[in-house]
Amino acid sequence: MAYQSLRLEYLQIPPVSRAYTTACVLTTAAVQLELITPFQLYFNPELIFKHFQIWRLITNFLFFGPVGFNFLFNMIFLYRYCRMLEEGSFRGRTADFVFMFLFGGFLMTLFGLFVSLVFLGQAFTIMLVYVWSRRNPYVRMNFFGLLNFQAPFLPWVLMGFSLLLGNSIIVDLLGIAVGHIYFFLEDVFPNQPGGIRILKTPSVLKAIFDTPDEDPNYNPLPEERPGGFDWGEGQRLGG
Repeated sequence: MAYQSLRLEYLQIPPVSRAYTTACVLTTAAVQLELITPFQLYFNPELIFKHFQIWRLITNFLFFGPVGFNFLFNMIFLYRYCRMLEEGSFRGRTADFVFMFLFGGFLMTLFGLFVSLVFLGQAFTIMLVYVWSRRNPYVRMNFFGLLNFQAPFLPWVLMGFSLLLGNSIIVDLLGIAVGHIYFFLEDVFPNQPGGIRILKTPSVLKAIFDTPDEDPNYNPLPEERPGGFDWGEGQRLGG
């Protein structure tokens, strides 16, 4: 019975969020079991372009370090905000969501050529959090029961928390920068006088990922429950 409930809950996760989160967990499990090592996964331009180890363009987004607080913290935020984006503003727009993944991954890889970052998964998570926070500006957040603020400040609070833990904030800044570029090009610039939509999802992605009919039994997570935990729980103003 427990297995069936867990299986149904897992299958209710929208496809992109399910695939990415599962890939991250399986990659970490493979490293923990010593089936592979982080040295086979990290971002290295020389190995990618000179030795054609193309898989590193993907695997560097899948490893968040050994199992511990940092890994669990990143997985929780990755799962929650990736899922809420896919079930919220990207509902019925799977191809657009995949395109955001590709666009964000491309920019981070490009910037990664100029900064000393070997794993970009945390930056990608911050990008997802940033886009969600800008699209839900009136949600009130609570962080560990200590701070109350509105959603657009969440990426900056996470960066401050990362700094307190002794981590480099370059990763967080990269995620915020890429998230802002995407948000500006997708949500802001097209709505300005004379603005145009620069980011257009390729038709091949729409043919692969978009389906005309929605599942009537689909039960998305409400976006007004952004964190689900003390450090990310929130409610809409006036609620």
